[in-house]
Amino acid sequence: MLARLIAALMVLAFCGAPARAQDANQSFAAFVAELWPDAQAKGITRANFDLAMKGVTPDPRVIAATKRQPEYGKPVGAYINDIVSQSRINRGMVKAKEWQKTFDAVEKKFAVERSVLVALWGMESDYGAAKDKWDVFRSLATLGYVKYRHPYFRNELIVAMGIMQNGHFSRDKMVSSWAGAMGQTQFMPTNVVDFAIDFSGDGISDIWNNVPDVLASTGNYLHKGKWKYGLPWGFEVMVPNGFDTMRSRGSFAEWQKLGVRRADGKAFPSSGSAILFFPSGAKGPAFLVTENFDVLKEYNNSDAYAIAVGHLADRLNSGGAIKAAWPTDDRPLPRDARVALQKKLAELGYKVNEFDGHVDFDLRDNIRAEQAKFGMVPDGNPTAAFLERLGVKVAN
Repeated sequence: MLARLIAALMVLAFCGAPARAQDANQSFAAFVAELWPDAQAKGITRANFDLAMKGVTPDPRVIAATKRQPEYGKPVGAYINDIVSQSRINRGMVKAKEWQKTFDAVEKKFAVERSVLVALWGMESDYGAAKDKWDVFRSLATLGYVKYRHPYFRNELIVAMGIMQNGHFSRDKMVSSWAGAMGQTQFMPTNVVDFAIDFSGDGISDIWNNVPDVLASTGNYLHKGKWKYGLPWGFEVMVPNGFDTMRSRGSFAEWQKLGVRRADGKAFPSSGSAILFFPSGAKGPAFLVTENFDVLKEYNNSDAYAIAVGHLADRLNSGGAIKAAWPTDDRPLPRDARVALQKKLAELGYKVNEFDGHVDFDLRDNIRAEQAKFGMVPDGNPTAAFLERLGVKVAN
């Protein structure tokens, strides 16, 4: 009872509701009651609904985790260097060799480079070493209850019920990350339904324990996301002195004419286009990123994440380290500041696709336009100093 009381109080603190813990429990009960008709309409039986929600209460650890997502909690360079460590590269090479025949088959079937699959596997679970420990139903119910990214997690909760009902996994096997991502390459429930496949031939699509299923399901995910085999996710580039950083988009041929060169000295792809991206501003590394970069962001909508996965894949494929130094004063904006920035740009008349705190490339072009007005380097990188000039307050 004491644990439930503490959990309820923490939920109330998060939501800002001036109610007692007992009221919070009643509110969660109301959330569950309101969920049932929607679950029933999606084909969930009452028995499976009750099994999924049995003993479930809001988890304050999940609420706390929403505040500290690693892709945004540290400078981009530090995040990437932590992910793309020599030990992770070494383990990835061992795994690629160990599962070579499986990678041969997956790469042939889904047209996704094995280095990318190994990188995602290493990124999401350290090649299966990091195990899911959270109750997927409690995690998703907590996020749905507090309306975090509503109604996304509420809907995912119902989908997870369907996986248990229609699959081969008992209630205790339905484990996930704090945010409900499941298996060795961390599929959300909808992704499990859409992309998980049985590649080992045992009749079960097991993304938790069966490596062939894990790798093939990940390949299927990227393939259906329009991954282009042979096209780099992107690569580090060097821009010439005096380069106009207002320029953000162009074909590879156009970038070459402007004097942009690959940092590794290799040739540009013979065709296609790319976006010039300064993840930590013009003082740091520059990249040309392609359509495949967007596919990686479908997996996790974070620029830092996509660069880390792509760079790890390159290192696993004998590529070199990022050459330019990351700026030491890089401080990523917290989510509330990024949302405030989106709202401010919308007020100024720019089209903003979403108010979710994700700074997409269209938004970066809008930022460039405003930076130019202030006489700042128009590199599309939002900083606290830029927000201050824009009149957006950033909490310390």
